[in-house]
Amino acid sequence: MILKVKKVSEIGGIVKAPPSKSYTHRAIIISSFAEGTSRLYDPLSSEDTLSSVNACRKFGAEINTSNFNSLGNNPNSNSFWEIEGVKNIENLSKKPIDLKNSGTTLRIMTSIAGLSTNNTIFTGDESLKTRPMGMLLEALKPLGGNAKSILENGKPPIEVQPGFVGGKTSIDGNVSSQFISSLLIAGTISEKGIDLEVKGDFISKSYVAMTLDVMEKFGVEIETDLFTKHENCNKDDKKCSSTFFSIKPQKFISTNYTVEGDYSSASYLLGAIAVLGGKITVKNLFKDSKQGDKLILDILDKMGCHIEIENDYVTLSSTGDLIGIEIDLHNAPDLLPTITALSALAKGKTLIKGVKHARYKETDRIAKCAEELSKLGCIIKENEDGMEIFSGIDLKNSVSNRVTSHNDHRLAMAFSLIGLKHEIVIEKGEVFNVSFPNYIEAMAEIGVEIGLFDDFCI
Repeated sequence: MILKVKKVSEIGGIVKAPPSKSYTHRAIIISSFAEGTSRLYDPLSSEDTLSSVNACRKFGAEINTSNFNSLGNNPNSNSFWEIEGVKNIENLSKKPIDLKNSGTTLRIMTSIAGLSTNNTIFTGDESLKTRPMGMLLEALKPLGGNAKSILENGKPPIEVQPGFVGGKTSIDGNVSSQFISSLLIAGTISEKGIDLEVKGDFISKSYVAMTLDVMEKFGVEIETDLFTKHENCNKDDKKCSSTFFSIKPQKFISTNYTVEGDYSSASYLLGAIAVLGGKITVKNLFKDSKQGDKLILDILDKMGCHIEIENDYVTLSSTGDLIGIEIDLHNAPDLLPTITALSALAKGKTLIKGVKHARYKETDRIAKCAEELSKLGCIIKENEDGMEIFSGIDLKNSVSNRVTSHNDHRLAMAFSLIGLKHEIVIEKGEVFNVSFPNYIEAMAEIGVEIGLFDDFCI
């Protein structure tokens, strides 16, 4: 379907950030393999997170989502998911488990499936089948894990056999932090625990910090130097180029857990005000959050907005006049589409770097953002680890006013920010449901009317 901005009225106001997709995934999976019954308050109910719910149910977790509504956001409300953890890890499905488009579910559950007493096959949509898995499959071998790519291309479908007992292993840190989260979560509840060395450049550390945060909330003790600056190390010392984790065999303990707001999704709400001018307060964004995408606040500040940060909300004021900047998205790759769209509406050159790993998301986000914005008259140079945007949207010299999301939810929402100032249409625009199912309603709260149409209506 086509996504299009229909109308903009007086813009701004107070809105609540949607719950964090990353935290919801982790809380679902960890509580599903915890002892006892947990309640998750204010979880994100989206296509991606429901893939985690479905996968955990296949292994015996009892998950009741009937007490959920999108308005609950604290343990005093009546909105929650109740999850009773599995007693014995056993895949109850005789068929391949379809994870649709959820790479997080695939990667975390691959290690956990190795703890099962029988075989598991994970598959998904065409996009998921392009996700590289080879590095995780290799890291599982020293832990007793036996998982393989059925098509022998290092990508899904993935078949996982029993045998994961834990122990020592290592993995490079420059491909996907989800591999590391997967090993840590499964290693915790394995027979031997886990000692993990992450070698070299460690991308997206913040996502692993989020994983550790949830694990600790569910009663696990972790030893790591993730947060240590090796200031006194010799640069030639290999230990200084590695990060270490050590977790003794433990059990996750059930708890009541409240999911915080999502800085990634909030970036579109903040971005709308940044583009058009006005003032917005976004609630449920925490000052001490471990989310790497909290970087959006620094970015918007540098682009010319005024930011006020309180303990549990953020206020942004903007004149609508943005300026190009130089930014490293090393630890916040999911912000790439948002920043690309904002930069295409800003004055001056923008340089985005440090985000080569964005090529391995739902799409090659570097290539696809450059491809689509070039259609709209932007002058862009695509680099291996990012891009340079030399000039913004110019529909008079454009190829088309139509872009496509390539079935990537973040591209669809990012391109809608361009639609605030230019008459464009976004093909395959309905995919925002993956991470922000009430995106249209949330934008309406701040004065932006967005519509979904059949293509023949446009």
